Amino acid sequence: MQLQPAHRSTRVMHSPNQNHLLAAVPTAEFEALLGDLELVPMTLGEVLHEPSQQLRHAYFPTTAVISLHYVTASGASAEIAGVGRDGMVGMALFLGGDTTSSSAVVHASGHGYRIERTALQRAIKANSQLHRLLLRYTQAMLTQIAQTAACYRHHSVEQQLSRWLLATVDRSPPGELVMTQELVASLLGVRRESVTLAAAALQESGCISYRRGHLTVISSVALQARACECYAVVKLELQRLSTETLLRQDEIWASASLMS
Repeated sequence: MQLQPAHRSTRVMHSPNQNHLLAAVPTAEFEALLGDLELVPMTLGEVLHEPSQQLRHAYFPTTAVISLHYVTASGASAEIAGVGRDGMVGMALFLGGDTTSSSAVVHASGHGYRIERTALQRAIKANSQLHRLLLRYTQAMLTQIAQTAACYRHHSVEQQLSRWLLATVDRSPPGELVMTQELVASLLGVRRESVTLAAAALQESGCISYRRGHLTVISSVALQARACECYAVVKLELQRLSTETLLRQDEIWASASLMS
């Protein structure tokens, strides 16, 4: 498949530029990557990699959201981090390892771009800016993982659910979120009944609307008031470490305006 940069046409439905990390890569290096990027659909529940499995690809979601979670020997699980258009799955491929102890599972269906591991490693060696962006993203991910661990230990289920919903909305295209309470309970590592009570409280307060697996955030401001500080800490750290992304996106939109 021959991919074209989004700034060459504003009518492209799917583009690597929809992923913030790829959008931050300078134009020349970005175009050099296009031949190695493959657009792939990501379906709800799809497993991108298992624990201890050698990673074959890195993934850059555009409209899908991926959950990185750990499963215990007893079968219990909890999400340790979420990845959407703000990042990538497969950090082990440029950190010196080929495996990870976590699973990567699609929890909001959509699309993304994948790149074969040797192609990614080759691109990183040839592209110092890409390497720098990925290392900065890794620092943001470490913050997210550490903050999530503290959140599970010290905050209520309602606060955790609010934090998780806000983060998922940030990583998703506008619109409804399709999810079940069983799925959310497994990601938060709590009982389904606890999620039911928390969701009911958020709906009664006017923060969300939930029916038959379809959830809409009505007021992000009200939801943030219900969330713990973990959401803001992680979001601010990601923003701090992604200055290049914002500058690159401004360049893309400026070019698109000139071409229109």
